[in-house]
Amino acid sequence: MKRTLFTLIASVLLFACGEKSEIIDYTLLSDEERLSIAKEIAQNTIMVDGHVDLPYRMKVGGFTLQREVLDVSVRTDGGNFDFPRSKEGGLDAPFMSIYIPAIYQERGGAKALADSLILMTERLCDTWPDKFAIATSPDDIQKNTEEGKISFPMGMENGAALEDDINNVKYFYDRGIRYITLTHGKDNLIGDSSYDTTRTHGGLSEYGVQVVKEMNKTGIMVDISHVSDDTFYDVVKITDVPVIASHSSARAFTPGFERNMDDDMIKELGKNGGVIMINFGGSFIDGDYNERSREVREHLVNWLADNGLSRSDSAAQAYIQKYTAENNPFPNVSKVADHIDHVKALVGIDHIGLGSDFDGVGDSLPTGLKDVSMYPNLIAELLKRGYSKEDIEKICYKNIFRVWNQVIAAAN
Repeated sequence: MKRTLFTLIASVLLFACGEKSEIIDYTLLSDEERLSIAKEIAQNTIMVDGHVDLPYRMKVGGFTLQREVLDVSVRTDGGNFDFPRSKEGGLDAPFMSIYIPAIYQERGGAKALADSLILMTERLCDTWPDKFAIATSPDDIQKNTEEGKISFPMGMENGAALEDDINNVKYFYDRGIRYITLTHGKDNLIGDSSYDTTRTHGGLSEYGVQVVKEMNKTGIMVDISHVSDDTFYDVVKITDVPVIASHSSARAFTPGFERNMDDDMIKELGKNGGVIMINFGGSFIDGDYNERSREVREHLVNWLADNGLSRSDSAAQAYIQKYTAENNPFPNVSKVADHIDHVKALVGIDHIGLGSDFDGVGDSLPTGLKDVSMYPNLIAELLKRGYSKEDIEKICYKNIFRVWNQVIAAAN
């Protein structure tokens, strides 16, 4: 029995490294064995994450172009991303989010902020050229990965940075932007946001139609995360190429949360040939998370007040740790896999990717997916559910590469 099991594990490890073509039933293995194989797969498969908020994390942390950038070449305190943890988790290409808060739509300066965040991202690559490199195509990612570097493709979160000038689509393409999330927290000049009930345009504006067509023409992927349902349907009617949802999940698990995509939208995305890249945030994957976390927060606030303590007191820290462990509000990695299962059942494996929202969703990430070192935990869960190595490769990079290459080809 031991010899048979050892032979099976050895075969699986070889298969994970691409040295075998036989079909392996990963469900027969133990959790420990699957995790070992998952780590091998992560290290030998290109992994793209559709959305990591490192640039804005640097800005919030007080880093500017006039000061040293955050040293993510080493393990950092706090945050979800750095080079060592990326290498541990097998992450090769996190899309750097050039995030424009909606307030910049009102007071101005959206384009200037985008430029500054792009420059900060470029500076990371200039400061540590042996570890990081800008990527503007799948070919760039392939090359950088072979050289042992983490690729930084860039996506702009909120088309407000285009302001009212259609020529800025080409401008930001030349600056390295390869997807644009059309809206963010409020309706903008392009269209309506899922977080805004104003419904300014009833979907895309006339200018928004021009923007989508210009993005198709220029070679920038259209990202429909954050848009209202009406805006989404307007986009898929007029786009000539597949679109992406860079960091969204399935609304079936979060009723009433329009920021996620409902089943009809996911089916329409499938018909379009696009990809939904699953967000890991607690409120995105678990409809009960917000209520559970609220109850924990309220209990701790009341307990601290009753005992005359602050959160920094050692006695308070001990109690907080114990209470949170006993009343853990966080979902676990299996919830993310549930969303992947759901999308696969609706439209198939060819329309799924990963869009963690690391460094963007605060302390809401699921147990087992707290930072970029932990992707193997998700891969192991998918192996447990019967996903093949090819399925996982599609989720990790092949699906987004397909869409991205189609956008490039159409523009050319």
